[in-house]
Amino acid sequence: MTNERHHHEELIKGISTQMKNILDSSQQPIYIYLDDIHKVCNEKFATLLGYHSAAEWAKVEDPFPEFVEQSSQETLVKAYQQAMEKYIPANIKVTWKKKSGGSVATSVVMVPIEYEGHLFALHFIS
Repeated sequence: MTNERHHHEELIKGISTQMKNILDSSQQPIYIYLDDIHKVCNEKFATLLGYHSAAEWAKVEDPFPEFVEQSSQETLVKAYQQAMEKYIPANIKVTWKKKSGGSVATSVVMVPIEYEGHLFALHFIS
């Protein structure tokens, strides 16, 4: 394991702990994204996409746009870039791919957040 990968694992554990009450208590699906490998979600988001648990979803290491229908990928990527480069939040429409097939249309509020000097994207789904 590289030092950077280990560091990112520590970051995602730390932000998960810091945001635990929000992740556990929110009535909305939520995920926090650092990179394709280092991400965390609440059980509501995992269930929305057809995963058995948040841990199962977090283990998927596919490029993140693979969770999103082709028609929504550019919108999500552009919003993410704006959030990370210019600190601009977004309210966008995203259609997600479900694990077992099918899709689900949602609205996503994405905001940049900082933890331990690293930028993450915090997403609330409705």
